[in-house]
Amino acid sequence: MLTILGFAMIATFLVLIMMKKMSPIAALVLIPALFCVFVGKGAKLGDYVIDGVTSLAPTAAMLMFAIVYFGVMIDVGLFDPIVRGILKFAKADPMRIVVGTAILASIVSLDGDGSTTFMITVSAMYPLYKRLKMSLVVMTGVAAMANGVMNTLPWGGPTARAATALKLDASDIFVPMIPALAVGLLGVFVLSYFLGLRERKRLGVLTLDEVLVEEKAEEKESETVLVGAGGSGDSKTPVTSGGAGSGTDAEDDEEEERFTVLDPNRATLRPKLYWFNALVTATLLTAMIMEWLPIPVLFLLGAALVLTVNFPHIPDQKARLAAHADNVLNVSGMVFAAAVFTGVLQGTGMVDHMARWMVDVIPEGMGPHMALVTGLLSLPLTYFMSNDGFYFGVLPVLAEAGAAHGVSPLEMARASLVGQPLHMSSPLVPAVYVLVGMAKVEFGDHTKFVVKWAALTCLIILAAGMLFGII
Repeated sequence: MLTILGFAMIATFLVLIMMKKMSPIAALVLIPALFCVFVGKGAKLGDYVIDGVTSLAPTAAMLMFAIVYFGVMIDVGLFDPIVRGILKFAKADPMRIVVGTAILASIVSLDGDGSTTFMITVSAMYPLYKRLKMSLVVMTGVAAMANGVMNTLPWGGPTARAATALKLDASDIFVPMIPALAVGLLGVFVLSYFLGLRERKRLGVLTLDEVLVEEKAEEKESETVLVGAGGSGDSKTPVTSGGAGSGTDAEDDEEEERFTVLDPNRATLRPKLYWFNALVTATLLTAMIMEWLPIPVLFLLGAALVLTVNFPHIPDQKARLAAHADNVLNVSGMVFAAAVFTGVLQGTGMVDHMARWMVDVIPEGMGPHMALVTGLLSLPLTYFMSNDGFYFGVLPVLAEAGAAHGVSPLEMARASLVGQPLHMSSPLVPAVYVLVGMAKVEFGDHTKFVVKWAALTCLIILAAGMLFGII
C-alpha cells in the first residue's frame, strides 16, 4: 500500500504542477501533507516536516548565501570576460546562442555546484533570449542537461555517494566513465545545435541593434512598461527583463541597466578589485573541493567578505542584498517546501517500499545484466527520489543482486550515474528552482520540455558505456 501511495503522491504532484493547477511551493507542501493523512500518520506530520527541514537546512543556507555571493560577483563584473567570449561567439544567432548556453553551463559546472552554474548561465544568457524572443525553456533545458552530465564529477555529489555506498574509490568509478560522459556531453551540444536551428527557423537572424529598434517602436506604440522590470534601477542581473524601456532618456538608461549583465557603465562594477574577487572565488571553489569547511559556512564567509570589500558603505551593502532578495526568498522557500515532500516520503517509509518494489519486479533472467538494469532504473529513481535515497537506499540492494550474478560493484556504480542529466530537473533538486526562478519559467513548462531530451541524453551515456565496455 505504501508503494502505491508513494507513486500516487509523486504522480499527483507532477500532474498538478504540469497542468498549472498549483504552484510548486503549494504542491510540495499540501500534497504530501494530504497523503500523510491517507497513510494514517497525520499525527506524525510535524515530526516528518521537522526532520525534512533539518536535513535540508544546510542546503537552504548554502543556496541563500551562494546567491548573494555570486550575485555580487556578477554585479562587480567578475564573469564579464567569460560572458563576453560566449556572447561574441553567439552574436544574435539563435542557434549559436543555444549552443553557447550549453558551452557556458558546461564550463561553469566544473565547480561542482548546480546552483552557481544556473545563476551564472541564466544571468549571462537570459537577456539575449528575452531580447530575441527566444524560448526560455530551451535555455533552462539545455543548461540543466549540460549540468546534469557534469554533475558526475567526483566533487559533484553522485560519484562520491556511489563510492561511499559501495565502499569504492571515487576515481575508480569516474575515470573509466569519462569517455561515456564525454559522448553524453557531445550529445547535449548536438541537441542544442538542433534546438538552436529550430529557434533560428522560427525567429530568423537579427542583429541586436535591429531588435532594439524594433522593441522601442513597439513599446512607443503600446506605451506600456515591460513585464518583470520591477525593482530599483541598479543592476539586479539574475532576474532582469529584456528590452529597453520607453519614456524619457533616463528611463531608457535605467531599463537598459536592468537588462544587461555586461553594461560597461553600471555603477556596481569594481574593475580595480577584479583580481581580488577572482582570487577569493578561486579560493572558495578550492575550499569547496578540498572540503576545508562545510559549503554553507564557506559561502556565508565569502558573501560577507566580498560585500564588505566591494561595497564598504552600509547603504550600498543593503542595496546589493535587496537586489538579490527575490531570488533568495524564492529559492529558500522552495527548498523548505521540498523538505515537507522529502520528509513525508522518507518518514512514512514510502521511499523504502518503492525501492524494494522496484528491485523485486526485476526478472530473475536479468541478473547477469544488472548493470544495464541499474542504468535504466537510475532514470526514474533519481528523478523521483533524492540522490541520497537512491545511492544509499537502492544502489546497495541492486549491487548485492548484481554481485550474486557476477556483476562487479564498479560496473554497478558507474551505471548508477547514468540518470544524472534527468535528475537535475527533478522537483526534489533545489538547484532546479534557482534555474526556473531566475529564468522566469514555470516549473511545469520546464518539466514538459526537458524530460524527453534529458532521458535521451541518459540513454546515450548508457549506450556509450556499454559500447566502450565500461558498464
